[in-house]
Amino acid sequence: MGRFVLRRLLQSVVVLLGVTLVVFLLLQLVPGDPVRVALGTRFDQQTYDALRERSGLDRPLVVQYLSYVGHALTGDLGVSFRSGQPVTTIVLERLPATLSLAVTAVLLALLVAFPLGVLSAVRSGSFVDHAARVFSQFGVSVPDFWTGIMGILLFAGVLGWLPPSGYVALTDDPAGWASHVALPATAVGLVTASILTRFIRSSVLEVLAEDYVRTAEAKGLRRRVVVVRHVLRNALIPVVTVVGVQLASLVGGVQLASLVGGVIVIEVLFAWPGIGRLTYDAVQARDYPVLQGAVLFVATLFLLTNLLVDVLYARLDPRIRLR
Repeated sequence: MGRFVLRRLLQSVVVLLGVTLVVFLLLQLVPGDPVRVALGTRFDQQTYDALRERSGLDRPLVVQYLSYVGHALTGDLGVSFRSGQPVTTIVLERLPATLSLAVTAVLLALLVAFPLGVLSAVRSGSFVDHAARVFSQFGVSVPDFWTGIMGILLFAGVLGWLPPSGYVALTDDPAGWASHVALPATAVGLVTASILTRFIRSSVLEVLAEDYVRTAEAKGLRRRVVVVRHVLRNALIPVVTVVGVQLASLVGGVQLASLVGGVIVIEVLFAWPGIGRLTYDAVQARDYPVLQGAVLFVATLFLLTNLLVDVLYARLDPRIRLR
């Protein structure tokens, strides 16, 4: 097991280095001068040259990249052009908001998708199965920002039960945090639940068709016992992957289909001060250090989540350790 984890960890390090190189090169192709954006419209050449030198933008690209990677290994992701604060501090300040939203959305999705997906597979062809498939298709087809807008109109505008936007830290006011996170977490969670429902249903149906399941039923075991003891454990293997990827995508403020979708839109819509909103603001302001730091941080979280998924894979199915 130790060799398996070490191998996956080394692969993650190589991927992370590749991500830093790709992001660094792509940012060099973005039009516009970030130093001019940071200084505004009124500045002299001396101030411009000083900021460019302090940011390291006057050095060759290879030197800039190696310097960035070297500083990143020590936790130094640079300084924001706009605010002058360390990028690491800015990203860490936004992390609790994004984590609270992402974890709440995934938990909500699991509470809906897991029982619905299992019931849909066990009772294939029934009313529950048809209802689950309609819900899944509806959730995938309807954009999460539309769900968020409808939620604001109904629960904040018409009923007045929930605040339309804003953020309260969980540690400061748990009740206030719950009321503020309810709408954005539901908007994101419904889309995630619809995706998970389809995967759980498909996975359970596949396992139900296995020979060992039919053998267990032929021995006289009740359907419920067979599902709990034999089906769920094996059906969880592909589901773990989907849950891990969805969680990592939500934390990073992205979805698999689009870099500008998912939580970035939700955080902007609900004025939620998370990493997705930070990335959006950094793109608009051409704040390259913040953008690089946010992407690097997101990539690290994504790879760590995938590593955790691989470990869970190996626990659920020991044969995977041999691959």
